[in-house]
Amino acid sequence: MSWETVVGIVAGLLLAYAVLLVLLWVYARRHPEAVTMKDALRLLPDLLRLIRGLAADRTVDVAIRVRLVLLLAYLLLPIDLVPDFIPVIGYADDAVIVALVLRSVLKRAGPGALARHWHGSPAGLDVILRAAAPIRRRP
Repeated sequence: MSWETVVGIVAGLLLAYAVLLVLLWVYARRHPEAVTMKDALRLLPDLLRLIRGLAADRTVDVAIRVRLVLLLAYLLLPIDLVPDFIPVIGYADDAVIVALVLRSVLKRAGPGALARHWHGSPAGLDVILRAAAPIRRRP
């Protein structure tokens, strides 16, 4: 792998992190009861630690661990379904894919597995669990 590729990957991750921080900052300002600014700033690093911890956990089903490794690879690769240079929706596909994978992890492994590997605050875990929860349809 050339140094240009490594620099591109690192720059893309930093840009994605900056955009996510801005979005989390806006959300935290509008919903101070849901998550504090400190929790919002820690959410992405805590989420990456959660994914890495679950992927390495031998008690978690192999199919789930494979999904998590594929998710990490997708997030690290510079190629996306929707290019990241497109404002807003460029990063929305990453968020949707993370939520879908975490939904499948939550469904198959349960919230206890997520809680076991969560290193952030309880409010941050609550945000992750709500994002990964199945959508309830109204009758």
